[in-house]
Amino acid sequence: MPFPKCDLHWLEEGPAQRVVLTWEEGFQYYRTIQTLRRMELKANQLYKQIIISGFCHLYDGQEACAVGIEAGIKPTYHLITAYQAHGFTFTQGVPMWAILAELTGIKGFMLVSSPREEVGMAKGKGGSMHIYAKNFYGGNGIMGTQVLLEAGVALACQYQGSNLVFATLYRDAAANQGLIFEAYNMAALWKLPCIFICENNKYGMGTSVEHMIASTDYYRRGNFIPGMRGGGAVQPGGPFMDVLCVREATFTDNFCRAGKGPIVMELQTYHYHGHSTSDPGISYRTHGEIQEVHIKGDPITMLKERIAQCEVHVCTGPAGGAAATQSRASVHLHVCVQEIQTPPEGPM
Repeated sequence: MPFPKCDLHWLEEGPAQRVVLTWEEGFQYYRTIQTLRRMELKANQLYKQIIISGFCHLYDGQEACAVGIEAGIKPTYHLITAYQAHGFTFTQGVPMWAILAELTGIKGFMLVSSPREEVGMAKGKGGSMHIYAKNFYGGNGIMGTQVLLEAGVALACQYQGSNLVFATLYRDAAANQGLIFEAYNMAALWKLPCIFICENNKYGMGTSVEHMIASTDYYRRGNFIPGMRGGGAVQPGGPFMDVLCVREATFTDNFCRAGKGPIVMELQTYHYHGHSTSDPGISYRTHGEIQEVHIKGDPITMLKERIAQCEVHVCTGPAGGAAATQSRASVHLHVCVQEIQTPPEGPM
């Protein structure tokens, strides 16, 4: 299965341009990405019903980044992200009901489907941004601060000789923050096992990248740190709306484990909703632009096309294929929502 060539900075070679996708892998990725999309759309609905209050930052459109990174990097790694944390929380192993419980502010209750008492990931106090799991340091509300935290945890990993890698995700707008360049410098100086991942979704809140940054080559901004970006210029539906492209780009994991120091990775993606659910997302871009990405570069559609290209037909595979996967995701979501909205017992 061919892929477009990546743009490289201080690297002699990039990720493989031909890869293998098994039916089991394709089905797993497809199930995860479908579940993520439905969870985010339901969260948007719950917010409008005032069941979710406070801030709510959705990840729909960018699911390929979370699913691809989780598929490509070894399970023994640390990860931290910014505002839109739901996708990575789920791929890190947190069940959907626990994420929704946290979003709706539920501290704890006895689940109908579980014999033991469970709680929201931060006892209902963290909300949309502050959800945590093992080796997952949650979302962070202060722009770019998670990058410095990454450098600190990576230093601890190096000091303990654990051979773990730390990945941090930040958005295009945060790339201008001075503290990110401080983290770059420390990571390069001490050869820390850091993967700096810039999710370039073209807009920093309501401002396009062309209007807020002199150079949109985010993968080069580490200067003395090697970097990579796939597929050339940033555009809607670019190659990193593709789960498999992201998965292959995580060859950077082995680069860091080899003791070569940090690396910068730029993922081209797109965000369907605005910065948060209170942002309609159409005052600075058009419905036509969003619709074009839905049609040409949606990560769910692209994954189905990839599966078809390698003659692994998800529609006729075991367990019912794509249609069954969508139905299971919808049913699972419905059960989770019913349980968090009508808990048998427990404080709010």
